[in-house]
Amino acid sequence: MPEGHTIHRLAADCLERFAGRQVRVSSPQGRFTDAAALLDGRVLSGAEAHGKHLFLGFEAVGWVHIHLGLYGKVGFGAPPVPAPVGQVRLRLVGGTTNGDHYADLRGPTTCELITPAGKQAVHERLGPDPLRRADDGEAAWARISRSRTSVAALLMDQKVVAGVGNVYRAEVLFRHGIDPYRAGKDLTRSEWDAVWSDLAALMREGVRNNRIDTVRPEHTPEAMGRPPRDDDHGGEVYVYRRAHQPCHICGGEVRTAGLAARNLFWCPSCQRA
Repeated sequence: MPEGHTIHRLAADCLERFAGRQVRVSSPQGRFTDAAALLDGRVLSGAEAHGKHLFLGFEAVGWVHIHLGLYGKVGFGAPPVPAPVGQVRLRLVGGTTNGDHYADLRGPTTCELITPAGKQAVHERLGPDPLRRADDGEAAWARISRSRTSVAALLMDQKVVAGVGNVYRAEVLFRHGIDPYRAGKDLTRSEWDAVWSDLAALMREGVRNNRIDTVRPEHTPEAMGRPPRDDDHGGEVYVYRRAHQPCHICGGEVRTAGLAARNLFWCPSCQRA
C-alpha cells in the first residue's frame, strides 16, 4: 500500500497538470460513470492529501475522494491520449481538445464523489499528517502517551498518525533506537517530538525524490563501501525488508515478526527494550 508521501506527490502532480483548467472526466470501466458525468468539463480547483487519502476538488460540485488501497495506481501521460486499457475507474484529460495531460486511476479501494462536509468527515477520523503544514504531533502524543499498545502498532494506526506505513514505521523507530514493542505510554515526550520531526523530514524527502531513503549520509553505500540495496521497493533503508541480514550499524541480525497485520523489522541490538 502506498505510504503518505506517495499520495502527497500525486496531489502535487495533479495540481501541476490540471489545476485551474477544465478537465474531461470519464469512467471507462463504468463504475464511476454517474459522478464522472457531473464532473466532466468542470475546472479542477484543488488537490490535496491527508495521510493515504487523495482529494480532487471540482468547482461547484464537490470532491473526488480516492484511497488507493493495496492495488490502486495512478498513471500520468501526455498526448496523444490512448484508448483506455484495462480497468480504468477514472480518467482525467486536461488542456487542449486532445489533452495536454491525462491521468488514469486503476484499482482503488475508494473512488467516490463527496460533498465538502463529507470531506471534512474523512479528515476528522484521521490523525495528524506529518506532511500537512497545519498539523503537529500534539493530538498523536495525547493518544500515544496514554496507550498500552506498542508504539509500532500505534504508528500504523491512521487514527493516530496519518500517512505512516510499514517502511516509515520500521525506519523511524530504528533511527531513534526505540524498541518497537514498547508501550506508547512508556515513550518520553522528547522521544516523540524527535520521531515526529524525523517523520516530517523523511516524508518530505520522499515527496521530493518519489522514493523512500532513510539512511544517514554516513551510512550510504558510498560512505560504507557496501553494495546498494537491490529491492523492487527501491531506496536505502536500515531494517525494512532486511530480515536476517546484518545491521548497517552494529552488524547484528535484523529481525522480523508480524505486528498489526504487517511484517515488522527491527534490530534488537540497536533498539533495546
